[in-house]
Amino acid sequence: MVSSLKAAVVVAGLVHTILAAIIGTTTTTPGTAVPTLTISTAVASPSVSLGATLPSQAPLPPSQGWCIGQIFCAGSLLQTVNVAQVYSDPKTFVDKPTSKSSQQVLADFSNFNVSTVTEGQIVNFVDSDFLGEGLELEAAALANFNPTPAFLNNVTDPLLKAFAQAVHGYWTQLARNTNQSAICDEYPGGTCESSLIPLNHTFIIPGGRFREQYYWDSYWIIQGLIQSELYETVNATLQNFMDEIEGFGFIPNGGRIYYLNRSQPPLFIHMVYDYAELAWWANNRTIEVTSPYTNQTYMMAHYAVNNTAPRPESYLTDYLTIHDPTLSTPLTDNQAAELYSELASGAETGWDYSSRFEAIPQLGNPGLRSLNVKNNIPIYKARILLAELYGTFNATSSSTHLQVAAGIRAGILDLLWDPAKLAFYDFNLTSNARNDIFTAATFYPVWNGIIPNEILASQSNAFGYFAAVNLVVNKYNGTVPVTFIDWTGLQWDAPNSWPPLQYIIMQALRTIPSNLTTNGLPTPSSDQSTYDLVPAGQLALTEAQLPGQPLLGAQANQNATATGPAADINKLSGTVVNGGNATAGEGWRDTLQREMANRYYASVLCSWHATGGSIPGLLPQLPASELNLTNSIGNTGNMFEKFSNLNIDSSGYGGEYTVQAGFGWTNGVLLWVASTYGEQLVAPQCPPLVAAATTTSTSAAVGLQASSGAVITAVMMAFMAHAFLL
Repeated sequence: MVSSLKAAVVVAGLVHTILAAIIGTTTTTPGTAVPTLTISTAVASPSVSLGATLPSQAPLPPSQGWCIGQIFCAGSLLQTVNVAQVYSDPKTFVDKPTSKSSQQVLADFSNFNVSTVTEGQIVNFVDSDFLGEGLELEAAALANFNPTPAFLNNVTDPLLKAFAQAVHGYWTQLARNTNQSAICDEYPGGTCESSLIPLNHTFIIPGGRFREQYYWDSYWIIQGLIQSELYETVNATLQNFMDEIEGFGFIPNGGRIYYLNRSQPPLFIHMVYDYAELAWWANNRTIEVTSPYTNQTYMMAHYAVNNTAPRPESYLTDYLTIHDPTLSTPLTDNQAAELYSELASGAETGWDYSSRFEAIPQLGNPGLRSLNVKNNIPIYKARILLAELYGTFNATSSSTHLQVAAGIRAGILDLLWDPAKLAFYDFNLTSNARNDIFTAATFYPVWNGIIPNEILASQSNAFGYFAAVNLVVNKYNGTVPVTFIDWTGLQWDAPNSWPPLQYIIMQALRTIPSNLTTNGLPTPSSDQSTYDLVPAGQLALTEAQLPGQPLLGAQANQNATATGPAADINKLSGTVVNGGNATAGEGWRDTLQREMANRYYASVLCSWHATGGSIPGLLPQLPASELNLTNSIGNTGNMFEKFSNLNIDSSGYGGEYTVQAGFGWTNGVLLWVASTYGEQLVAPQCPPLVAAATTTSTSAAVGLQASSGAVITAVMMAFMAHAFLL
């Protein structure tokens, strides 16, 4: 690890040189004042009377050696507070610093008999011994904040330009520093205890319950910060991650001690090109896999967290997954420990949770009990960037990384690529074969420039790889969902569409060579829908099995026609509803990019407007009678973490917590879209909110008028243009 860290210092120095050059040649206005940050402490909301005795508890899970302390780690205190359900979100409690020393808090808790303790006693204990969640953080001023960054000139429509400027301003509300006056002394022996990992530099939080710095979120946050010319904040973010690598040997999932047993998709190579993190993944997450297709053997990474207890931030959720009283078959201790590991591994993927990793996709806990994350080799990307960064500076290191990258690339193409279906699928070690669930992860390798020969063989094949994207924009009202499986209730399944995935798809489209994109968008025969253009077997679902697209008005409880040409309810001449305007000679790749960019912008803007957003002189706030339908009276618009591909007025839903607003990666992707496709963006037609309240979707529209044009490429994207591993 010492040599790895030395390499990290060298690589980091190169990146710092790049950043310094950018910062040194940029003219900006003085930084903003520190915004007012109100820490709102959650009020205890027990679901039973204060005099009620707590339910009996299952035996405690094993102590977790990686977790520091006895308060915010698996143990009697954490389990008892969670069983009491003092707060609706289990993360609230573990984000509260104590108001007393660790020893005093543990002594106070030891006075309880957990078999007779009451709800009221636990509520009083938490109120007496803990402070407000998030008090260890404070609002930060953003150095050299420019209210009118240059990318805004790329956006020609006045409304969309004003919205991009408003989103740019949201960085000032999401910037944080560690509050040094509220930091607890190092455990043990301090005057208080906290779960926060203190950071030395300013960072951007996602928002909502995610009140600390997060790993893979920061990649898309950085994309937006670059457009916003906040290069010093980018540099600060990278410095924080390098500090974590130096301290822990890897980047944790997020900035809390309860994340110290897992990382997230390793995008730091995208951000800093740091060798040290690759060493951690090589040593802790890489296994040997022999292909059943070619008999070749590869070293491939997978997600596999060493964990045998509930995740502290989701303790009750995991506890009830294992000890679900509605399920008749109890798990053995070994089965419970293995499932806890699978749940933590699922969180490490960033896709927590999805049918992608369920052996038997089902609704609720039965499906989660079949999680098989560790036995899947996920679709991921390679470390070519690191070799390019070393270049002639260190030819030996460059050669080494190129060799490793070549092996990973070969493994991806052998194990994960299906040349007949023209798609990538996770490789399942249990079945020793590719999975057949089609997910948006299929676009990860091409995003990184790993383009199979079959795609390069013809325009028809190249389009076939993206045919599902074309299906979505014609059949559905929103953007591309994670999967086409909508019966699990999981947040990384349909109908949810996530900003990072839309970014990846658009970047993958941009990677396709221009000689494969000159033809116009293919059209199905007159008696078929765009489903007919999807390669056979690619989706592993018949057209009739795809999720339905609900209608409006008198037919609000009905779906659009499931099959045939009438299923393409958003199809227009040369474009789709909320897909922008067609231009003469436009190739299929550019058409899909334009439609994707406009759909994403529509999802963000329309859901923001539906929750109280407004722009003086351009977009009035909806009347209270309509805002009441979204519980948004007094609100000024939400930037959601995920969206519904059925209704652009709506956020996404499902999963183990309520949908969050803020939101770092949503803002980052929107600013990148504004910068990259600004002249092609057309103000969206947002569905009538009154009608949307009776259903989840519409392709009808109430107009916001706009203009169109050509693609403007973001200059700074060249700095972050490639990818490592996911």
